Amino acid sequence: MNVSELLPMAVGIAREAGALAARRRSQGVAIAATKSAVADIVTEADREVESLIRDRLKAQRPNDGFLGEESGSAGETTGLTWVVDPIDGTVNYAYGIPSYAVSIAAVSGSSNPETWVNEIGVVFNPMSGELFHATRGGGAWLGETRLQMSPEPTEAGALLATGFGYDPATHAAALALLARVMPLARDIRRIGAASLDLAFVAAGRLDAYYERGLHPWDHAAGALLVSEAGGRVGGAPSGRPGRDMTIAAGSAFYDRLAAAIES
Repeated sequence: MNVSELLPMAVGIAREAGALAARRRSQGVAIAATKSAVADIVTEADREVESLIRDRLKAQRPNDGFLGEESGSAGETTGLTWVVDPIDGTVNYAYGIPSYAVSIAAVSGSSNPETWVNEIGVVFNPMSGELFHATRGGGAWLGETRLQMSPEPTEAGALLATGFGYDPATHAAALALLARVMPLARDIRRIGAASLDLAFVAAGRLDAYYERGLHPWDHAAGALLVSEAGGRVGGAPSGRPGRDMTIAAGSAFYDRLAAAIES
């Protein structure tokens, strides 16, 4: 199987899912539940959009695995698992901030982010119409434009993005970490959707991004965008993006940022 041949399918599903999310947003947002903290919400649209994605994938790839933010996981027999965040940036979505995305990735070898191989990544922002996509070995793209990471930041410092999570108990540590990385920074951005943070690093709109607390569906597609644009993605555990830390940056800057984070 040539996994890259599945990219048009993933792109089409992402566009359809994004259109549904935007339509439901225009009709008003209903909060369905909270997740890790009171401020960490799930909307009815999250669940509806994920169901659409799952149904479309099942219809065309019934034996692939599935790992979704809202509906959990299902096993596979093909060696391929789809990793999906139906609306990344749900709080932005609920507040009407146009920085949210549909994130769809395909990974092989395992559904464990510590060992899987990223094969396909699609990140679609229905509000801007921008669709980022990548295949392993095939480069990262914004539409028809191939992406290339920014060079080493200038003496003015790096434009960094991060996030702080929804649990108030983690905020003091996150702010202390921010203080450690600020000497490297020109400024900080807080976009509120990890998939877009990673896509913007790949596109050279940001020099780097770091955050604790990400789930597999937060970084699966975006990590491939960064690596295929010539950047480096890592973190913890096991030197890979994960719950303990995710870091994405150009190869020349990565070690400096990682050292500041770990100091």
